[in-house]
Amino acid sequence: MFSLIETAHAAEGISVKLSPYILGSIGGLPITATMLTSWLSMLILVVLAILLRAKLKAVPGKLQNIMELLIGGAYDYVTDTLESKTLAAKYFPVLMTIFLFLLVMNWVGLLPGVTSIGYFVDGKLIPFLYPPATDLNITIAFAVVAVFLIQFAGIAALGIWKYAGKFITFSGTSIANRFLNFAVGLIELVSEIGRLVSFSFRLFGNIFAGKVLLTVAIFFVPLLLPIPILAYEVFVGFIQAGVFAFLTLIFIKLAVVAHH
Repeated sequence: MFSLIETAHAAEGISVKLSPYILGSIGGLPITATMLTSWLSMLILVVLAILLRAKLKAVPGKLQNIMELLIGGAYDYVTDTLESKTLAAKYFPVLMTIFLFLLVMNWVGLLPGVTSIGYFVDGKLIPFLYPPATDLNITIAFAVVAVFLIQFAGIAALGIWKYAGKFITFSGTSIANRFLNFAVGLIELVSEIGRLVSFSFRLFGNIFAGKVLLTVAIFFVPLLLPIPILAYEVFVGFIQAGVFAFLTLIFIKLAVVAHH
């Protein structure tokens, strides 16, 4: 398995190396700082959902109006993209969950104390919390969920044989045409598998790059430079969560359309 990438300050400068922050284990399963941060993000989402649900009113207040506007706007966009209210009702909850989970994880990773509160082992700080998207295990897990959802959507809409015909087909009016269609199908199959890489590494690369940038800024200009970079990373965290959910939506749209 991939391990998270650690950015550490050394006496001679800044070093970046592969090394997991393992806090302990449960039944032989390592518990890492990124996993703990993911659990904290889930807890935040659950608590917010319970609090918002408890405050729902027939006559909405300002906060409820804002939330209904945002959620309703996102739902309408998904409906327009998929061109089906049935498909939107089926996949919108998953897409919104992916977006919110990634958003909270990205923003929690920027909170004060994350990466800096922990315990020392042999003079090395082991933080309790670390930005989850800097761990390829976590970004790959999100990628697997997204790719599985896309394939499920295609099979549910077209049927397993018709959907498989997008990738393995011998149809055509001539031998050359059949060979071409078969080759195109294989290319599409490879591109489907490649989405695991593109989904996971895009998210990992952007969040990790921001983490390194913040570390460098804090190391060289600790008082002024980190503030605008931190504000920028808040924006990047939102964009990356939106891009991940948006690409999942677009690929679902492509998956449910019959091959011509």
